[in-house]
Amino acid sequence: MKIAGLRKEYSSKILEINKLHPNPIEQFKSWMEAAIEADVNEPNAMHLSTVTSENRPSSRIVLLKGIDRGFVFFTNYQSKKSRELLANPFAAMTFFWPDMERQVRIEGIVEITSAGESDEYFLSRPVESQIGAWTSPQSEEIPDRNFLEKRKEAMEVRFTSEELKRPPHWGGFRLLAEKIEFWQGGPGRLHDRIIYAQMPDGTWTLKRLAP
Repeated sequence: MKIAGLRKEYSSKILEINKLHPNPIEQFKSWMEAAIEADVNEPNAMHLSTVTSENRPSSRIVLLKGIDRGFVFFTNYQSKKSRELLANPFAAMTFFWPDMERQVRIEGIVEITSAGESDEYFLSRPVESQIGAWTSPQSEEIPDRNFLEKRKEAMEVRFTSEELKRPPHWGGFRLLAEKIEFWQGGPGRLHDRIIYAQMPDGTWTLKRLAP
Protein backbone atom coordinates (compact mmCIF):
# COMPACT_ATOMS: atom_id res chain seq x y z
CA MET A 1 0.00 0.00 0.00
CA LYS A 2 1.22 3.48 -0.87
CA ILE A 3 -0.31 5.53 1.92
CA ALA A 4 2.13 8.44 2.02
CA GLY A 5 0.91 9.77 -1.31
CA LEU A 6 -2.78 9.73 -0.45
CA ARG A 7 -4.18 13.23 -0.17
CA LYS A 8 -7.28 15.20 -1.03
CA GLU A 9 -7.21 18.78 -2.21
CA TYR A 10 -9.73 20.87 -0.28
CA SER A 11 -11.46 23.75 -1.98
CA SER A 12 -14.43 24.78 0.12
CA LYS A 13 -15.51 28.21 1.27
CA ILE A 14 -13.30 30.32 3.51
CA LEU A 15 -14.42 30.37 7.14
CA GLU A 16 -14.81 34.02 8.16
CA ILE A 17 -14.58 34.59 11.90
CA ASN A 18 -16.89 37.60 11.82
CA LYS A 19 -19.64 35.52 10.21
CA LEU A 20 -19.73 32.87 12.94
CA HIS A 21 -22.32 32.84 15.71
CA PRO A 22 -20.91 34.23 18.99
CA ASN A 23 -22.13 31.08 20.76
CA PRO A 24 -20.30 27.95 19.52
CA ILE A 25 -23.18 25.62 20.41
CA GLU A 26 -25.45 27.60 18.08
CA GLN A 27 -22.71 27.53 15.44
CA PHE A 28 -22.43 23.76 15.87
CA LYS A 29 -26.19 23.38 15.46
CA SER A 30 -26.04 25.22 12.13
CA TRP A 31 -23.24 22.98 10.89
CA MET A 32 -25.08 19.86 12.06
CA GLU A 33 -28.25 20.99 10.29
CA ALA A 34 -26.24 21.59 7.12
CA ALA A 35 -24.70 18.10 7.38
CA ILE A 36 -28.14 16.54 7.81
CA GLU A 37 -29.55 18.51 4.85
CA ALA A 38 -26.57 17.44 2.75
CA ASP A 39 -27.43 13.80 3.55
CA VAL A 40 -24.01 13.14 5.08
CA ASN A 41 -23.69 9.52 6.20
CA GLU A 42 -24.35 9.37 9.96
CA PRO A 43 -23.75 13.08 10.62
CA ASN A 44 -24.10 12.55 14.38
CA ALA A 45 -21.29 9.96 14.54
CA MET A 46 -18.46 11.28 16.69
CA HIS A 47 -15.07 10.15 17.90
CA LEU A 48 -15.24 10.18 21.71
CA SER A 49 -11.95 10.23 23.61
CA THR A 50 -11.56 9.48 27.30
CA VAL A 51 -8.59 8.81 29.59
CA THR A 52 -7.83 5.52 31.32
CA SER A 53 -6.66 5.13 34.91
CA GLU A 54 -3.13 4.79 33.48
CA ASN A 55 -3.51 8.22 31.81
CA ARG A 56 -3.66 6.63 28.37
CA PRO A 57 -6.05 7.90 25.66
CA SER A 58 -9.02 5.68 24.84
CA SER A 59 -11.27 6.35 21.84
CA ARG A 60 -14.28 5.00 19.99
CA ILE A 61 -17.15 6.13 17.73
CA VAL A 62 -20.50 6.89 19.39
CA LEU A 63 -23.62 8.76 18.31
CA LEU A 64 -24.61 12.22 19.48
CA LYS A 65 -28.27 12.16 20.57
CA GLY A 66 -28.94 15.69 21.79
CA ILE A 67 -27.67 19.27 21.83
CA ASP A 68 -28.79 21.61 24.60
CA ARG A 69 -26.40 23.32 27.00
CA GLY A 70 -24.04 20.50 26.10
CA PHE A 71 -23.62 17.46 23.88
CA VAL A 72 -25.58 14.37 24.94
CA PHE A 73 -24.94 10.70 24.25
CA PHE A 74 -26.14 7.46 25.87
CA THR A 75 -24.39 4.26 26.81
CA ASN A 76 -24.01 1.43 29.30
CA TYR A 77 -22.70 2.88 32.57
CA GLN A 78 -20.69 -0.31 33.13
CA SER A 79 -18.86 -0.02 29.80
CA LYS A 80 -15.19 0.84 29.49
CA LYS A 81 -15.86 4.43 28.40
CA SER A 82 -18.32 4.97 31.25
CA ARG A 83 -15.90 3.66 33.85
CA GLU A 84 -13.26 6.01 32.49
CA LEU A 85 -15.63 8.99 32.49
CA LEU A 86 -16.83 8.29 36.01
CA ALA A 87 -13.24 8.16 37.22
CA ASN A 88 -12.04 11.13 35.14
CA PRO A 89 -14.86 13.27 33.72
CA PHE A 90 -12.81 15.12 31.10
CA ALA A 91 -13.42 14.10 27.50
CA ALA A 92 -13.13 15.19 23.88
CA MET A 93 -15.37 14.74 20.85
CA THR A 94 -14.50 15.02 17.18
CA PHE A 95 -16.97 15.24 14.30
CA PHE A 96 -15.71 14.85 10.73
CA TRP A 97 -17.91 15.48 7.70
CA PRO A 98 -15.53 14.82 4.75
CA ASP A 99 -18.14 15.53 2.08
CA MET A 100 -18.44 19.05 3.49
CA GLU A 101 -14.72 19.35 4.27
CA ARG A 102 -15.54 20.18 7.88
CA GLN A 103 -14.42 19.03 11.31
CA VAL A 104 -15.39 20.07 14.82
CA ARG A 105 -13.33 19.34 17.94
CA ILE A 106 -14.91 19.71 21.38
CA GLU A 107 -13.24 19.49 24.80
CA GLY A 108 -14.88 19.69 28.20
CA ILE A 109 -16.19 17.97 31.28
CA VAL A 110 -19.03 15.45 31.40
CA GLU A 111 -21.98 15.05 33.73
CA ILE A 112 -24.55 12.27 34.00
CA THR A 113 -27.95 13.14 32.55
CA SER A 114 -30.99 12.98 34.82
CA ALA A 115 -32.94 9.74 35.16
CA GLY A 116 -35.87 11.43 33.43
CA GLU A 117 -33.76 12.37 30.40
CA SER A 118 -32.35 8.86 30.17
CA ASP A 119 -35.83 7.30 30.52
CA GLU A 120 -37.26 9.54 27.82
CA TYR A 121 -34.58 8.70 25.29
CA PHE A 122 -34.52 5.00 26.14
CA LEU A 123 -38.27 4.63 25.56
CA SER A 124 -37.96 6.46 22.23
CA ARG A 125 -35.62 3.77 20.89
CA PRO A 126 -36.85 0.82 18.81
CA VAL A 127 -37.87 -2.14 21.00
CA GLU A 128 -35.05 -4.23 19.56
CA SER A 129 -32.53 -1.62 20.72
CA GLN A 130 -34.14 -1.54 24.17
CA ILE A 131 -33.80 -5.33 24.39
CA GLY A 132 -30.20 -4.98 23.24
CA ALA A 133 -29.41 -2.67 26.16
CA TRP A 134 -30.55 -5.40 28.57
CA THR A 135 -28.79 -8.13 26.58
CA SER A 136 -25.24 -6.86 26.25
CA PRO A 137 -22.79 -6.77 29.20
CA GLN A 138 -20.92 -4.09 27.29
CA SER A 139 -17.10 -4.25 27.30
CA GLU A 140 -17.04 -7.56 29.20
CA GLU A 141 -15.38 -10.63 27.68
CA ILE A 142 -17.89 -13.17 26.35
CA PRO A 143 -17.30 -16.73 25.05
CA ASP A 144 -18.92 -16.34 21.63
CA ARG A 145 -21.77 -14.70 19.71
CA ASN A 146 -24.13 -17.52 20.69
CA PHE A 147 -23.86 -16.22 24.26
CA LEU A 148 -25.47 -12.94 23.13
CA GLU A 149 -28.12 -14.67 21.04
CA LYS A 150 -29.21 -16.77 24.02
CA ARG A 151 -29.28 -13.74 26.32
CA LYS A 152 -31.38 -11.89 23.76
CA GLU A 153 -33.87 -14.74 23.56
CA ALA A 154 -34.09 -14.82 27.36
CA MET A 155 -34.73 -11.08 27.50
CA GLU A 156 -37.41 -11.30 24.82
CA VAL A 157 -39.18 -13.94 26.90
CA ARG A 158 -38.75 -11.91 30.09
CA PHE A 159 -40.29 -8.77 28.61
CA THR A 160 -43.35 -10.51 27.21
CA SER A 161 -44.70 -10.52 30.78
CA GLU A 162 -42.70 -7.66 32.29
CA GLU A 163 -42.78 -3.95 31.42
CA LEU A 164 -39.78 -2.94 29.35
CA LYS A 165 -37.98 -0.14 31.18
CA ARG A 166 -34.55 1.42 31.08
CA PRO A 167 -31.90 -0.76 32.72
CA PRO A 168 -30.43 0.86 35.85
CA HIS A 169 -26.96 0.47 34.30
CA TRP A 170 -27.84 2.43 31.16
CA GLY A 171 -28.19 6.17 30.62
CA GLY A 172 -26.73 9.38 29.32
CA PHE A 173 -23.78 11.69 29.61
CA ARG A 174 -23.63 15.37 28.71
CA LEU A 175 -20.35 16.98 27.73
CA LEU A 176 -20.20 20.62 28.82
CA ALA A 177 -17.85 22.26 26.36
CA GLU A 178 -14.94 24.43 27.42
CA LYS A 179 -13.33 24.64 23.99
CA ILE A 180 -14.84 24.11 20.53
CA GLU A 181 -12.82 24.32 17.33
CA PHE A 182 -14.35 24.60 13.84
CA TRP A 183 -12.20 23.47 10.92
CA GLN A 184 -12.94 24.13 7.27
CA GLY A 185 -10.77 22.55 4.58
CA GLY A 186 -8.94 25.00 2.32
CA PRO A 187 -6.80 24.84 -0.83
CA GLY A 188 -3.08 24.28 -0.50
CA ARG A 189 -3.55 22.95 3.03
CA LEU A 190 -4.32 26.50 4.21
CA HIS A 191 -7.30 25.31 6.21
CA ASP A 192 -9.39 27.60 8.42
CA ARG A 193 -9.40 26.89 12.16
CA ILE A 194 -11.50 28.97 14.53
CA ILE A 195 -11.47 28.10 18.23
CA TYR A 196 -13.94 29.20 20.90
CA ALA A 197 -12.79 29.17 24.52
CA GLN A 198 -15.17 29.67 27.43
CA MET A 199 -14.28 32.36 29.95
CA PRO A 200 -14.97 32.14 33.72
CA ASP A 201 -18.07 34.33 33.31
CA GLY A 202 -19.54 31.94 30.72
CA THR A 203 -18.85 34.10 27.67
CA TRP A 204 -16.81 32.87 24.71
CA THR A 205 -13.70 34.22 22.99
CA LEU A 206 -12.93 33.45 19.33
CA LYS A 207 -9.44 33.09 17.89
CA ARG A 208 -8.02 31.98 14.56
CA LEU A 209 -5.39 29.24 14.61
CA ALA A 210 -2.80 28.40 11.98
CA PRO A 211 -3.67 25.19 10.09
